[in-house]
Amino acid sequence: MFTPTDSLSNAAKASIDTQLAAMSDLASKTLLSVAELTELNIGTAKAALEHASAAAHQLLAAKDAQEVVQLSSAQTQPTAEKALAYGRHLASIATKAQAELAKTAEARMAETSREINKLLNKLSESAPAGSEQAISFLQASVANANAAYEQLLKASKNAINTVEESFNEAARHFVPATDKPSRSKKQ
Repeated sequence: MFTPTDSLSNAAKASIDTQLAAMSDLASKTLLSVAELTELNIGTAKAALEHASAAAHQLLAAKDAQEVVQLSSAQTQPTAEKALAYGRHLASIATKAQAELAKTAEARMAETSREINKLLNKLSESAPAGSEQAISFLQASVANANAAYEQLLKASKNAINTVEESFNEAARHFVPATDKPSRSKKQ
């Protein structure tokens, strides 16, 4: 025999298990992204330190002020290119992390929605007469929550795409600006 109390208890347990699995999955994906970001930052810091050390040695070995100016201006392009490469890699990590987290959240949300709808169907089958309006209100609430979640997910994806497009547009404008000093050099 189906009792609403047993059904709600089972649904609550399943929901808690699902939420724990979702949190574990999201935490795992987040930690992987943080590890990737940390690796990028350590590599960038190491390369920047090596570059700064080499540049300092060159500047200290310069014979006159003109050579110092030439060496300094020669460093502009590589530094700008490295900053741009870092930004691209950072954007790539963020985009990949967002996609992974969104995919996981979508899957968990769909699973949760299915479970809630099954529970509501069971409740509506065994509900006493006169409770149809309450069941239909619950079903409408779940449908509205799902629709709101879908809108939030779409907005999030659009925001990420807009940020990525803005970054790429800025990069297109930045690269030609960094190319100009190297073209104007006379050697």
